[in-house]
Amino acid sequence: MPMAPPPDLSSLSLAEIVQAMEAQKLPPVSQWNPSHCGDSEMRIARDGTWFHQGSPITRPAMVRLFSTILRREPDGRHVLVTPVEKLDIAVEDAPFVAVTVKAEGEGRDGRLVFQLNTGDLVAAGPAHPLRVVQGEDGPRPYLLVRDGLEALIARPVYYELAERALVGDDQVPGVWSDGVFFPLADATAA
Repeated sequence: MPMAPPPDLSSLSLAEIVQAMEAQKLPPVSQWNPSHCGDSEMRIARDGTWFHQGSPITRPAMVRLFSTILRREPDGRHVLVTPVEKLDIAVEDAPFVAVTVKAEGEGRDGRLVFQLNTGDLVAAGPAHPLRVVQGEDGPRPYLLVRDGLEALIARPVYYELAERALVGDDQVPGVWSDGVFFPLADATAA
């Protein structure tokens, strides 16, 4: 069964986005505990490009499919898991990239929904916090997607968030989503 293409976030209302998020069904990878079988010979680059045996996977539907069986182990490793096998996958930074954001509301009433490079939709909030880490190349913002898996927020999307933060009147630059305030600076860098 082919996977549906990702929705165009800019053309959806907040109600339609919520409906699309609720329709996202993922395999129960947290319940699967097969023996480790080896290496998948796959890698996810820092920019979100998936590779197999050194060649990029160019079919978006294949990337979306593999992303649904991705899991982060308690020791920090990433694996692709099915009911019968578990294979290591190298992840250079975060396994996902947040490529667009839709913002509605202002201040404490604001809501931010991110679309990932896989087409998945994630609303920032208590279950999906934002965090910023100071890197050598500047701030590196992340969004928790699920079960320890994060999305690096693409630089243009981070600039959109920073623009929203500049219009707010909070003491620390940051953004609100689903009733939670997220600072846009690494608290440990101060």
